Amino acid sequence: MNALVPLPVVLPLTACGLSLFIGPRLRLLHRIIGIGVLAAVLAVDVVLLVEADRTGPLVVHLGDFAPPVGVTLVADRLAALMLTVSGAVTLIVLVYALGQDMADREESAPIAVFHPAYLVLVSGVSLTFLAGDLVNLYVGFEIMLMASFVLLTVGGTEPRLRAGSTYVVVSLVSSLVFLVGIAVAYAAAGTANFAQLAVRLQDVPLGVRTLIEALLLTVFGVKAAAFPVAAWLPDSYPTAPAPVTAVFAGLLTKVGVYSILRAETLLFPGNRLSVLLMAVAFASLLIGILGAVAQTDLKRLLSFTLVSHIGFMLYGIALGSRGGIGGAIVYTAHHITVQTTLFLAAGLLEKRYGTTELTRLGGVARAAPLLAALWFVPAMNLAGIPPLSGFLGKLGLMRAGAADGGSDAYVLLGACAVASLLTLYVVAKVWNLAFWRAAPSAPSLEGSVLEDSDDSADGGSGTVTAVCVRTTARVPRVMTGATVGAVLLGLSYTVLATPLTGLADRSAAELLDRTPYVEAVLGQ
Repeated sequence: MNALVPLPVVLPLTACGLSLFIGPRLRLLHRIIGIGVLAAVLAVDVVLLVEADRTGPLVVHLGDFAPPVGVTLVADRLAALMLTVSGAVTLIVLVYALGQDMADREESAPIAVFHPAYLVLVSGVSLTFLAGDLVNLYVGFEIMLMASFVLLTVGGTEPRLRAGSTYVVVSLVSSLVFLVGIAVAYAAAGTANFAQLAVRLQDVPLGVRTLIEALLLTVFGVKAAAFPVAAWLPDSYPTAPAPVTAVFAGLLTKVGVYSILRAETLLFPGNRLSVLLMAVAFASLLIGILGAVAQTDLKRLLSFTLVSHIGFMLYGIALGSRGGIGGAIVYTAHHITVQTTLFLAAGLLEKRYGTTELTRLGGVARAAPLLAALWFVPAMNLAGIPPLSGFLGKLGLMRAGAADGGSDAYVLLGACAVASLLTLYVVAKVWNLAFWRAAPSAPSLEGSVLEDSDDSADGGSGTVTAVCVRTTARVPRVMTGATVGAVLLGLSYTVLATPLTGLADRSAAELLDRTPYVEAVLGQ
């Protein structure tokens, strides 16, 4: 079973090579390869999750070289759960992208850019979850950076290039800091392997250990888009095509959260910087959601809610208790799916009406009820309405905060409650402006046209509604179907709440114990 561990990394890279070899002409073959490989990766992820939960961490030393020389990949409960969630989300987003025909629009490009870049991105994400040492975690980040820059700038428009450049500059600076952190850790402990670091860092002087922790948290905080290093995100993500924005917002920031969780539990137990994490969580929760309140563009609004809800996950990590970490794991899995779904729904809205500017929209609930439902369900989930998974995750985090009993924990409890209420206000504002109110009159809309709702995502009744310019005469059914799949995946977390929370609790116990991970890697 351990032989399956490298497959989530290797399979997408192999498919990328095939895609490049085929070239841009055989588009159907590109689609078959992409969907087939990601479906196989998801199947492998599920097997790894079941096996890791049943027997403990699965370890592979590539080339049969033991640490610290060789490359070590580890699939414990946390890594396997993140792999499974990301595998399902990336498959759904690929189907959505194929419906939008992103790759087919690259007729002037020498190669089909989207498919290879997307497959490389999936491989990089898998490597970060499976990496058993700091060096390969860095390599995973760089693979994601390379692929994400290509995806952010698909189409080559000026706004995308400008936003992509900002993203690359921020990522390169964080990569430089990461290299410094790796160098300091190696100089202090003589290894970059997580399991060996977990043992050897205990003998490193406290000041050096704190410096390493601070450097790594800074890097991972940038990747997670936590305040105050999140200013790049609202300007970078909304300019990208809808599928790219969806997978970036839903998944890539959680790679940073995962890395913080891994570092704080395995390498730096005891949460020496818990007060700092609490402060970052507090600022992210409130500043992010206040930024969302001020927005009138749907994609920028969702980007700010993303920054805010990273605070929920950091809160659980900062608590450092089994309940807090378990709640953070549940909320991370929930947020990957729900945030992706909301951006996919925003993409449908933009595809039909040509804009995500809320002041130019209206009457969508009547003209396209299915599209309205595809927004409403994940929006309520994000706001934490019972009994959806957003409520379950927040409830677990708040219970862990109350059990902690500290003044910091109670202050964060209040911030969580305020952020939740403001999130509800924000999604209600979107619903009222874009979906519920009457459509703006045609004369008030510059360049507006009469839309025929028979072209809507839900195959409406054919009535005519005045809305703003749309980019296409029809929303592809494949895009709608993929979004429906994402909504159902989010709802499945509610249906499977008991096994999900149980798995998260066992993952938290395993992380806090550290012994199963260390013994599995070092063979003790």
